[in-house]
Amino acid sequence: MTTSSGDDETSGNSSKRSACTSPETTTRTMQNTLRKALKPLAAVVAAMAVSALLIMAAGQDPLFIFTKMLRMTFGSDYGTGQIMFRTTSLLLTGLAVAIPFRMKLFNIGGEGQLLAGACAAAVAGIAVPSWLPSPAGIAVAAAAAMAAGGSLGLAAGWLKVRYGVNEVISTIMLNFIAQAAVSYLLTAHLAVPSTVHTPDISQAAVIPAIDDVLGIWKRSPANLSIVLALLACVTTWAVIFRTRAGYEMRAAGINHEAAAYAGIRTTWYQLGAMAAGGAAAGLAAANLVLGYKHSFEAGLTSGLGFSGIAVALLGWAHPLWIAVSALLFGFLEYGGLAVNAYVPKDIFMMVQAVTIILIVVSGIRK
Repeated sequence: MTTSSGDDETSGNSSKRSACTSPETTTRTMQNTLRKALKPLAAVVAAMAVSALLIMAAGQDPLFIFTKMLRMTFGSDYGTGQIMFRTTSLLLTGLAVAIPFRMKLFNIGGEGQLLAGACAAAVAGIAVPSWLPSPAGIAVAAAAAMAAGGSLGLAAGWLKVRYGVNEVISTIMLNFIAQAAVSYLLTAHLAVPSTVHTPDISQAAVIPAIDDVLGIWKRSPANLSIVLALLACVTTWAVIFRTRAGYEMRAAGINHEAAAYAGIRTTWYQLGAMAAGGAAAGLAAANLVLGYKHSFEAGLTSGLGFSGIAVALLGWAHPLWIAVSALLFGFLEYGGLAVNAYVPKDIFMMVQAVTIILIVVSGIRK
């Protein structure tokens, strides 16, 4: 009887302590979340301050340049379309880094995966019969792009789980392999004679421009592949944060050995994360090949795979925040071109680099 009473008293005291400390814990959690959310904003503000100093060093008024930049980007229908076009590719290459990052894997191979996807999309798009309905033709070409990019990601994942090869090394090397293979295929087999581009894809595989469908962002390269990018973003978020598989993947990323002991098939999640990341990078080819150029040509990807690393870091590898990060980088990329007559666009490339350095530093010094 006495023991039972003591146990009840102990239990009651424990409950009281839990009730007392719960608000403090909640407050601390909210503070940590707010602090984490403000770090990217602070990094962007600091980077813009650095850019202002660089603009002054170039002999220009920062306020004039920033005003001109906003007017020629979001203040212009065409400029907004250009930003959205760049944002589409950056969102997908950002996902290519963010998905494996949930497994504590660092995918540096987005450039090669995008390159392979662009070549595959062009080949599939050329092969699609013109009589095929447009949604089916687009789906075939986009699936080919995802399969090509996903295969490179899966190869890096397999080297990791089978032989313990660091994914940073393998994805970098696969970038060179993809570049060499695509260059050979283009020059030796796919290119129109005396050019560095393939024939145009079938009309059935063409993704319509936003201008043709909605009448906005006139004459810009923005196209409906932005819908695919946003769907990929939301789907990734839902899978990672709203499904059992996503929970197990995150658990395996936090503690690989503990997750394996609990019965989670960590090897499969490593392979799946790398393959999904590669597929996301490959899907970015839909924007470039199916929606913009309607063919594949040398230099089409222009470092977008590497820019995706910066986008993912700024967005804390979160699928929804990556959309905001990609929009910022799309703005800086086109904005730098828009004011290139006044200041070198390299200044805004430096802004991107400074932003990422500050993000990484703030992530280390918690």
